[in-house]
Amino acid sequence: MKLLQATESDAKEPARSSTGYSFTEAKTSGQSLRMRVVDPLHEPAWDHVAALHRDAGCFHTSAWAKVLHQTYNHQPFYLQFSCRRRLAALIPLMEVRSLFTGRRGVCVPFSDTCEPLIFDAEAMGFVKDRLLRFADERRWRHLEIRGSKSFQLAPGSAEKFYGHTLDLRSGAEELAARFASPVRRAIRKAERSGVKAIVARNRAAINDFYRLHAQTRRRHGLPPQPVSFFLNIYEHLINRGLGFIVLAQHGPRPIAAAIFFRFGKNALYKYGASDKRFQALRANNLVMWQGIQFLARNGAEKLHFGRTEQENEGLRRFKLSWNTQEETIDYFRVDPSGRQCLAPARSHDSGLHKKVFGRLPLMFNRLAGSMIYPHLD
Repeated sequence: MKLLQATESDAKEPARSSTGYSFTEAKTSGQSLRMRVVDPLHEPAWDHVAALHRDAGCFHTSAWAKVLHQTYNHQPFYLQFSCRRRLAALIPLMEVRSLFTGRRGVCVPFSDTCEPLIFDAEAMGFVKDRLLRFADERRWRHLEIRGSKSFQLAPGSAEKFYGHTLDLRSGAEELAARFASPVRRAIRKAERSGVKAIVARNRAAINDFYRLHAQTRRRHGLPPQPVSFFLNIYEHLINRGLGFIVLAQHGPRPIAAAIFFRFGKNALYKYGASDKRFQALRANNLVMWQGIQFLARNGAEKLHFGRTEQENEGLRRFKLSWNTQEETIDYFRVDPSGRQCLAPARSHDSGLHKKVFGRLPLMFNRLAGSMIYPHLD
């Protein structure tokens, strides 16, 4: 593959090549460590190489880079490290530029977790050093890595979240038997109430999801992401077999929906939304169950339920009730020197913004989202 092709004639300092790559070289115990900057927007071979790693998920793919670039104009700098034509690491990075929130590198924006894909643990010290030097060259205010079991950018994490993963390999019947009794009761109630859940990959379903999403975000006191974000998700992920929508209907009315992503054997529950007026029908549980069954039938092995803030005990209990395995997701955020760990900015307005967004009409809440999200990650 093109991504794995490198010769001794490649330049030793960063230089844009005719194929869109950059090259650097360092010596690691007598071996040559090469870093290449790949543009996934124009080089589909990135996905084939990422798929070589068992932990690769949709956030590592070129499809997610296209969603972020087309929606928010974030620029991709996807790094491939290799030693003598053998992969050492793959690190997808997006550069976020904002007059209000600064210029930084994130692996990657709007992801729950996106760990660097490590192939050679012995090269990690050199990869880390070169990564920090690249952040300095790009003049980023900070570099953020979201989740890392085998590659820690700093001694301590800036933030911690819970992650929950369900092993799908035992099949639907055995999975259902292991759910907590409230989950099984909720699924049965939804079915007895006439709620129907279907898997869809069409534009109409993404529109139905977005209407529910805008209502749900307003209920939580938050603006929704712009509709273009979800249309790009449809175009680059769902329409290309990397995701699907589960839509729950009561009669002709959509009352709950969720978006799932999948890459290889790994799947992710990313977004959920519902109509509060029908909350008693437990459609959210049926949506999740339909998504789990669909993934299990089609060969997925793991379903990640997304990140959960540590103070959100209710959501944590809900995810654990599906017989998931819990882990801690660490976010590392450092300045380009690598010596200073940076904590996230915290709001001290006692939730005032939630009160404001919770009362805005939907039209203005959507407008606020389209103005705010390009500055976030």
